[in-house]
Amino acid sequence: MEKIIVYVIPVFLLLIGVEFAYGYVRRRNTYRLVDAISSLSQGVISQLVALVTQLFQVGLYAMAYRAFAIFPAARFWQGALGWIAAILLFDFFDYWLHRMGHENALMWAAHSVHHQSQDFNLSTALRQESTVVFIGWIFYLPMALLGVSPEQFGIAGLVVLVYQFWIHTEHVGKLGWFDRVFSSPSNHRVHHAVNDQYLDKNYGGMLVIWDRMFGTFAEEKEAAVYGTRTPLQSWDPLWAVCSGYWQLARSAALMPRWHDKLKIWFKPPGWRPAGAPDPYPPFDLAAARRRYDIQLPRIASALAMLQFALLLAAAAALLWIADEQSYLRLLVASGALLAGFWALGAFMQRRLGGALVLAIDVAAAAIVAYALV
Repeated sequence: MEKIIVYVIPVFLLLIGVEFAYGYVRRRNTYRLVDAISSLSQGVISQLVALVTQLFQVGLYAMAYRAFAIFPAARFWQGALGWIAAILLFDFFDYWLHRMGHENALMWAAHSVHHQSQDFNLSTALRQESTVVFIGWIFYLPMALLGVSPEQFGIAGLVVLVYQFWIHTEHVGKLGWFDRVFSSPSNHRVHHAVNDQYLDKNYGGMLVIWDRMFGTFAEEKEAAVYGTRTPLQSWDPLWAVCSGYWQLARSAALMPRWHDKLKIWFKPPGWRPAGAPDPYPPFDLAAARRRYDIQLPRIASALAMLQFALLLAAAAALLWIADEQSYLRLLVASGALLAGFWALGAFMQRRLGGALVLAIDVAAAAIVAYALV
């Protein structure tokens, strides 16, 4: 499966380049370099985390399939209708996982990574969360019970994930009947918006009919404002992953009663008992329109692009040979690359100089090489 990811990386990058060129020519550019690098970094980090969390990615599913599958040998699953059914089932359960990721504070802390960008473009599609998998596998267990094999489950998930790439764009308008059935750019712009009338709507991955069936659909009307209601305001990729949990811990610490300190993790995001203090200012849509940005000189921008390209190449190489490596080697190599991505984020925030970043890169490269020899 990791080699499939390596194959699609250049396709994604090509399409991102096409979208950027189209927007530039039409004078509707939706990209900022540092934001795009930040989003793409999250995508690579999610793949590195996946390498060392296979137990949650597919292992527990496979165990449930072997122990409890009701129809594991049914010929239906091998035919065309079986594959269509597997994809539809995955999309259906993904709707509920996605919805819970917005309605439960602990799961929102994991999922919010995907929503942190204040831009909306194809690079945003690759801004994938890394920690949802620790809980998310539970939602797909009915597929294992029905007899969907782990291999078929993995491919169905990849189909649903890849489909969602193209719907992260502002350059495709409404599509008529298509918008009423499928998740589309118009529907997904609503999902990423923080506007009051758009909040927690349009969860569907491939099909938006789930939202219509379960009352979570909203049509795109006014212009969407993107991001999260508590803005990240950072290019640090590791802080992006951890910030949601920190916000919850900070809020829990202010709760006067112990049961509220616990409940806040499982209530909807933003929940507070009556009279409890809120450490964060109230949401203001006008303020949300002001995008976080740090201007880099041209040389620094070029260095940031070069560093990201090197980290991407190293991560792709690791994914390519992952099947032949021990878990410990993958853990060490992934950790070293994560350090490189942290240095890249610190450099883009101008907290680290170029020389120190290159030194960290060299050290990370040496650790990866030593781990894989």
